Amino acid sequence: MQDNIDLIVKYFPGLSDNQKQQFKSLHYLCLSWNEKVNLISRKDIDFLQERHVLHSLAIAKFFDFQSDTKIMDAGTGGGFPGIPLSILFPEADFLLVDSIGKKIIAVKDLVHNLGLKNVRVKQERIEKISDKFDYIVSRAVTRLKLFYMWTKDKIRDKAEYQNYNGIIYLKGGDLSSEIEELQQQVKVYNINTYFRETFFESKKIVFIPKLK
Repeated sequence: MQDNIDLIVKYFPGLSDNQKQQFKSLHYLCLSWNEKVNLISRKDIDFLQERHVLHSLAIAKFFDFQSDTKIMDAGTGGGFPGIPLSILFPEADFLLVDSIGKKIIAVKDLVHNLGLKNVRVKQERIEKISDKFDYIVSRAVTRLKLFYMWTKDKIRDKAEYQNYNGIIYLKGGDLSSEIEELQQQVKVYNINTYFRETFFESKKIVFIPKLK
């Protein structure tokens, strides 16, 4: 079992001492909560750093969240990708949303114990959130088209200093049929451009920009 954050530091060598401590604490807090609530699948818990924390942080290799950027993690589950990203981008503002009460209780505890002041947590169905965001992030909650329908009206127009706002979706495998079904302009990033572990060979980030 991975019991340290060497893998995180390998790809993000500029972390502050506080961020390193937060990632270490996240590891042990997740292990503790997973004994009570199934935050992470049993087959993945031994690979928490690689398959959950680092996978979440892949977004940061392609997107830089500036100060005051508003991000919603839609269907956050056990807090991924929102919690790792909120540690990496402490000046950005995160809302973590899920409809499952037990998971939200756990995520609130994680956020509290990690001292994350830039994170709010809410139990709600995604489609009922009324706020607007610069970016909506998620990890394979459902098919792209359905997720797009749930969230497209929750993306605000970009500020002058930003590139396009939009949906940032982590998913693996052959996505050609989902992208064709979506019928929207997308950009696909291969995570193995940066992360060399076998797990990331088929992992991708799909970006659906909000176009004028």
